[in-house]
Amino acid sequence: MAYTLLIQHGNKVYQPVVQSEVQWETQRKGTPGKLTFKVVKDDVINFTEGDAVAFKDDSRKVFYGFVFQKSRGKDGIITVTAYDQLRYLKNKDTYVYTNKSASEVVQMLADDFALNTGDLEDTDYKIDSRVEDNQTLFDIIQNALDLTLQARKELYVLYDDYGKLTLKNVNSMGVGILIDEDTGENFDYTSSIDGETYNQIKLIYENKDTGKREIYITKDSNNINQWGVLQYFEKLSSNTGAKDKADALLSLYNQKTRSLTIKGAFGDSRVRAGVMIAVSLDLGDIVANSWLLVEKATHRYSESLHTMDLTLKGGEFIA
Repeated sequence: MAYTLLIQHGNKVYQPVVQSEVQWETQRKGTPGKLTFKVVKDDVINFTEGDAVAFKDDSRKVFYGFVFQKSRGKDGIITVTAYDQLRYLKNKDTYVYTNKSASEVVQMLADDFALNTGDLEDTDYKIDSRVEDNQTLFDIIQNALDLTLQARKELYVLYDDYGKLTLKNVNSMGVGILIDEDTGENFDYTSSIDGETYNQIKLIYENKDTGKREIYITKDSNNINQWGVLQYFEKLSSNTGAKDKADALLSLYNQKTRSLTIKGAFGDSRVRAGVMIAVSLDLGDIVANSWLLVEKATHRYSESLHTMDLTLKGGEFIA
């Protein structure tokens, strides 16, 4: 394997001796990218929390972040955990904003917290007004992306692209690989109505002008007969587009949630949480033969092998 791991401490750059494997993990939302590895301590290397870490697979830029945790035992081996820039989105704050798109919300927070941005795709949909009280920056951004998804049925992914916050539509994030019985060592498949499955949507708006409560309900009677009532409930801050929102939510959530995890697939560093990959597998009750969204990706790099475990959703695998 031709990978390079560098640690920068002040004006010095070290290429440490790595024991065992390097592990890189990404999740689609709410979690920073993470790099973990073990370093052999010698008389030369010297680094501390906050130092920059860069990881490349051959010439491909994979991870750029910062040391957040070090631990060691008697053997002198240092276990290091580094996170990418998304780690700083765990900060909490209070924001009130009006008429902003999700991409503008990302840029606003990046400016306020001195975060580097790259390609922030225009999400187009403007959010009328929003109050975010004592929320993490992750939650503030995700709420804006969820509102965009509900209104436009467009899914966007925020990730760190080697040191730059990046926002893209999943439809532009396809990676040309195929996971089938030959390329995936093993898989776990689950279908459920116990998670984010709703066959009845109930939205309520307290109209202060009229003094009346406005109720918007949409449902699927056939699935209610099959599964019982599984209700999504929300109080609205505005009645603008309320019926359309109820219909959109039913369209998104009125189906089984299916989860597919691929284990030990041949590694490809282009594959991270948020990208789309092609899958062709017979899962028993259905045949997966489509593009699926990578919800979580864990890569393991060693001297002779690179493998990845992938949690996939999309299509019949609801994201």
